[in-house]
Amino acid sequence: MSRFIVVIPARYSSTRLPGKALVDIGGKPMIAHVYERGTESAASEVVIATDDERIAEAGEAFGATVCMTADHHKSGTERIAEVADIMDWHDEQIVVNLQGDEPTMPAALIDQCAGLLDDGSADIATLASPFASQADFENPNCVKVICDRNGHAIYFSRAAIPYPRDAGSQEIAAKAALHHHGIYAYRCGVLRQLVAATESNLEICEQLEQLRALSLGMTIAVGVPKKRPGAGVDTPEDLERVRQAL
Repeated sequence: MSRFIVVIPARYSSTRLPGKALVDIGGKPMIAHVYERGTESAASEVVIATDDERIAEAGEAFGATVCMTADHHKSGTERIAEVADIMDWHDEQIVVNLQGDEPTMPAALIDQCAGLLDDGSADIATLASPFASQADFENPNCVKVICDRNGHAIYFSRAAIPYPRDAGSQEIAAKAALHHHGIYAYRCGVLRQLVAATESNLEICEQLEQLRALSLGMTIAVGVPKKRPGAGVDTPEDLERVRQAL
């Protein structure tokens, strides 16, 4: 497997769960659990990227490498791109974006995501699983991805795609789509192209940043993990489920 680095973008503000990076889970802040998942992977280095001194102090307290970034970034991708420039990483360096609210992401899946870039056939890699239920398939908070026969993404959407034209095709539609997990791997050169480009109309409409890459003609490899990762933490209810899981 190619050498890769894990970067964990973390911000303090959150509409539904303010300060969630530092919420307590089993006596440790959530960001500590996410950092541990990164260090359990085959990554050569794990970096927390934040614009908040409270998160930086927490990370340094448990021995993490922390990179302070600007506070104007709209996405984790933009924050990681700044880290790549600060650290002077070369364009071929592979970076995995492990989001700061994914404390149950198995290390094996981090490795799998990075490994999808090994053969050079894709610009970006991510993971997605079969839908666990019809309700999830219809839920706009569960992002769908449909792929070609090579396992490359055709489109991502919050809508239930592909659209079942008649009742008999509903089951087929749910099986044709995959439930996208918010983990990405990319080379720094691709990362720099992404943040230099303007938002596409598709990205603005769906509020899904990966659509910018597709609009630019980039190839996104989609791997199906053997083990479904636990849910991320977006709400107080998610937090309680993760506390029980850990």
